[in-house]
Amino acid sequence: MFTGIIEELGGVQALKRSGGACELQVLAPKVTEALEVGDSIAVNGVCLTVVDRRGSCFKADVMPETLDRTNLGELKAGDMVNLERALRFSDRLGGHLVTAHTDGVGRISSRARKGNAILLRIEMSPNIARYLVPQGSVAVDGISLTIVDVLSLAFTVFIIPHTAKVTTLGFKDKGARVNIEVDIIGKYVEKILTASGVSSNLTLSKLREHGFI
Repeated sequence: MFTGIIEELGGVQALKRSGGACELQVLAPKVTEALEVGDSIAVNGVCLTVVDRRGSCFKADVMPETLDRTNLGELKAGDMVNLERALRFSDRLGGHLVTAHTDGVGRISSRARKGNAILLRIEMSPNIARYLVPQGSVAVDGISLTIVDVLSLAFTVFIIPHTAKVTTLGFKDKGARVNIEVDIIGKYVEKILTASGVSSNLTLSKLREHGFI
């Protein structure tokens, strides 16, 4: 489990492909100080297992399905990635609960400066759209963000200067693909309501009426 608060921007050293899978090697002086083989680490919001750690570098295996379902397959040597080690029970939950199991890949369709922040519009698929609500939480490339608005098949988020400085969203431009993970609480709520037969009667207007939105 993770929080969506990025600890470090790591540098991809190598991406060695073999039989549809690959071995990812990342330079990360900060997170490797307390990283052991077998530990979980989120790379651009994707949970991977550390299989080797030498000095300031770690290696992780990436399975074919992960390459197909995320943007990790697009990485190349020299690229930067968002890194977060797994949450400890004693840690502050600064973002929101993030599993690092990506629900899909979106695309940045616009990027605009708004005062000291950046407004990103991210296109998404219908299977993601149904879980998003304004002022709700979403993880984009592993970064915990608050949704500004939800459109038909897109949503918007503000990137504050600090987030722009310490994550990939500071330099990813229009057209870039990003990993998206919806708030897991929404999935559980949908599952419970569907099982109880309530979901068909649940609408946004009813949620607003009872103060949930």
